[in-house]
Amino acid sequence: MNPPASRPRARRVRSLVTALALVAAPATAVVGTAGDASAAAKVSHATATSMFRQAGVTWSSSGNCSDRDVASCTSFDQLNLTSAQGAQTLKKAIGCALNITGGTETGHASGTYSHWNGYKLDFGKSTCLTTYVKNTFTYIGVRGDGAPQYRSASGNVYADEGNHWDVTYYNCGGC
Repeated sequence: MNPPASRPRARRVRSLVTALALVAAPATAVVGTAGDASAAAKVSHATATSMFRQAGVTWSSSGNCSDRDVASCTSFDQLNLTSAQGAQTLKKAIGCALNITGGTETGHASGTYSHWNGYKLDFGKSTCLTTYVKNTFTYIGVRGDGAPQYRSASGNVYADEGNHWDVTYYNCGGC
């Protein structure tokens, strides 16, 4: 634990980081302090799809739509920037096809680090992706629903939900 004298310094550093984020990214909303779940910069659906296109990441929707309020759509509205960057990082790392099947649309489980709040993406299962996750990341046990989980070196969590990977992005994965 840090000595009491270092705590005010840590708060000053967080304030400085927050201030720098506001200066460096004026078009991005930054709320709270560094480390808060609410501090995530959000992107629009159009921005996210542009980022995914540039990286060669595809996406699909069972409803062939992108409406955030329709569960059968795949939406990226209000996706965290770090989640979008995390998908780009993953695509580069695995070197094979990567398809997003779930984003910020309604219909997923709730919670702070949820799809709706922009922290999660679902990826279609492929042998390449599954092999990469299981051979590269650390197995950390099963989630409450029985899904096996793996943690990347950067701290993001990959849960095998059977027909897809449910990924919680706490950061961009080393972007």
